[in-house]
Amino acid sequence: MFRYRDEKAAQKIIESIRKEDVNLRFMHVCGTHQDTLVRFGLEKMLRDVGVEIRQGPGCPVCVTTTAEVADAIALADAGVTISVFGDMLKVPTPIGSLGDAKARGADVRVVYSVEDAVRLSAEVKDMVFMAIGFETTSPTTASVLVGDVPENFSVMSCHRLLPPALDAIIKMGDFRIDGLIEPGHVSVMIGEEPYHVFSERNHVPQVITGFEPLDLLMAAYMLVRQIKEGRAEVENEYTRLVRKDGNPKAIRLLDEVFMPVDRAWRGFPLIPKSAYELRPKYDAHNARKVYEDILSKRPPVREEIGSCRCGEMLRGIIDSEECPAFGKACTPSYPMGPCMVSREGGCNIAFRYRGRM
Repeated sequence: MFRYRDEKAAQKIIESIRKEDVNLRFMHVCGTHQDTLVRFGLEKMLRDVGVEIRQGPGCPVCVTTTAEVADAIALADAGVTISVFGDMLKVPTPIGSLGDAKARGADVRVVYSVEDAVRLSAEVKDMVFMAIGFETTSPTTASVLVGDVPENFSVMSCHRLLPPALDAIIKMGDFRIDGLIEPGHVSVMIGEEPYHVFSERNHVPQVITGFEPLDLLMAAYMLVRQIKEGRAEVENEYTRLVRKDGNPKAIRLLDEVFMPVDRAWRGFPLIPKSAYELRPKYDAHNARKVYEDILSKRPPVREEIGSCRCGEMLRGIIDSEECPAFGKACTPSYPMGPCMVSREGGCNIAFRYRGRM
């Protein structure tokens, strides 16, 4: 839990919020933020002083659609070696999981980086790296593709851009959002500028923050102060790492390798310009182009399984405990959806820290 000095600081922030006498609802879009909120009991502390924080689409594994996972399974079943991050292995679909494909003999390999996938491509005939993640991890995929890429290596890009998803949440208006807590790691890359439109156009207060308990408490307090003062701005609590213009070198690299395209997210309809696809000059390493014939024959799949409500969680409509399957039909050992699979998924976090909320 808190160190003594941090506990005193936390109590001071909480008491400052209490004095404002508020009833507010904020949203964050980061699995690590959710872990910190639940693990350190911040959710309850903030609820007690009138601040509710909902989790939005901040888990890369969770927002990846069933169709995209099914594409990877189809390639694996066709004899293509698939490399993925560990959490993707157990994501269920109506045609099974990548782990199931591996169990029936497909060559599915867990990697810790895209560089691992490139290295392993020397051992196989054809290698596809299933690339997931937001602007935080997409530069690593881009950096490999601008180098000396093996001919048998290709990427199935499932990378997502965060700001278009925020835009979709605001426009859909499923519930009241009084302020947004923006993720520090994404903001290290993209800086402050992409968020300004939401404050200027929609009058939504925003705070970019880090991942320590005091970071999140300060973000909540800063949002409360903005609202009390009638402001809607983008404030940066995470000044120790986030710069106004982000990482210009990484931004240029992303622009060189990727182009924004329209794509559905789990729980969302098609979101314009919300995903990264490889530019045409990289078609020789774009798995969707290289294996177009195989993918075109993959049967359609429905998005959710059984009573799973992961999509609604990713829009902040419900909490994990409101899903009828949570902790019963759906557990980390037998997940019904990616929100219970991923360590950054809200259901997995809630299951691990039950009793602390």
